[in-house]
Amino acid sequence: MAIQGPIPIDFEQVFPHGCYIVGEVEQVKDFDASSNGRTIYAKDKTTGELVWQVAVMDADPAVKITQKTVAVKILSPVQPVPPPPVPGLPIIPVEFDGMSITPYVAQATGRLAYSIRATAMRAPRTGAAPAKHTVTAGKDAA
Repeated sequence: MAIQGPIPIDFEQVFPHGCYIVGEVEQVKDFDASSNGRTIYAKDKTTGELVWQVAVMDADPAVKITQKTVAVKILSPVQPVPPPPVPGLPIIPVEFDGMSITPYVAQATGRLAYSIRATAMRAPRTGAAPAKHTVTAGKDAA
């Protein structure tokens, strides 16, 4: 098979309606390597970069409530800094660059799931609305 490892994907494909930060940026622990009270932090197997994680809420109204919040892992040598808050909003809009997904079977459910990774996070671009896909009268419209 030609596809090996994470599959590159655009932000708009993962979050067509955007997303919002709902948690803190945290360094991911390597639970297999950590022992006896000694914490080892995860590094990406391919790049060697440290792995950080932030919880985000998917703004897609069609997503089930139980699937609204997902973790995005960010590969970076230093802790990524979230974009500044937007006045009047209680949550922070965010976009990710250098995104990829890795499909896996979730042990708890036996269902297909995706690990979402990025190389950077930033404030959403202004003036460019996210691409939205709608269906009208049985025909696709962009």
